[in-house]
Amino acid sequence: MATIIAFESVTLDGVMQAPGRPDEDTRGGFEYGGWAAPYQDEVGARFAGEEMSRGGAMLFGRRTYDDLLGFWTTTPEPNPFTDALVNAPKYVVSRDRDIRLGYPNSTLLAGEASETVAQLRRTLDGPLTVLGSGKLVRALFGARLVDELVLQQYPLVLGTGTTLFGLTRVELDLQRTMPTTTGVIIAQYAVR
Repeated sequence: MATIIAFESVTLDGVMQAPGRPDEDTRGGFEYGGWAAPYQDEVGARFAGEEMSRGGAMLFGRRTYDDLLGFWTTTPEPNPFTDALVNAPKYVVSRDRDIRLGYPNSTLLAGEASETVAQLRRTLDGPLTVLGSGKLVRALFGARLVDELVLQQYPLVLGTGTTLFGLTRVELDLQRTMPTTTGVIIAQYAVR
């Protein structure tokens, strides 16, 4: 059975919307896209590289799949993230059975996330990592399908935006923490 790992970037008030770029996700009039960029450092990059090198498959909501792969596959500079994202098996959850997936090694999981991901989890071995995909992650937590949570918590309060939390009660056991040089706290949790 696969181990589902949610890998998320959040502000101190739990906002996860558009950490990477100003135009990443402006839904709801969100104006603070790219909030994580000033906090990037070598410690965080090395940690992300370690997590990507774990191998295994990746799990995305459709919007995050299109955005993340669209960005990393058009980045002109060589980087380890592009190769890991393109080469890994990718599963994309969507209620729309007719969408076309534009990147190699991608499989559509059409239907309700709690059902399709539960079935996938039973058939795979190894890590199944979710990057971003807030709506999907909230559904997976609600269905008790997440085994591990990796939070990159940024020293920033936005006061607005889509948050990761607002879920049913979730109890976590802290496994490891790591501070970066810019004040980001990386915390790995096992979900009880």
